[in-house]
Amino acid sequence: MSERSTSRRDPAGSRPIRAVGMPRRGGFVRRVIREDRGAATAEYAITIMAAVGFAGLLVVIMKSGEVQQILTELVRNALSVGG
Repeated sequence: MSERSTSRRDPAGSRPIRAVGMPRRGGFVRRVIREDRGAATAEYAITIMAAVGFAGLLVVIMKSGEVQQILTELVRNALSVGG
């Protein structure tokens, strides 16, 4: 082994020896996967909250007298055409 080499092998030579305080290889990937586990649930929660807000806005719009009048006329015209 040359003096420039930074990795050493254990006495059996099967795996590299880590310096004290050095992170393990592959730990970053495991950490990212572990931290990403709840992401889908959070995205669903945000989507549901947006849908609830949009539904609330529609309820407010639909309760206005002008919109009710337009919808009532639309339904009466549709029913009168059919019969």
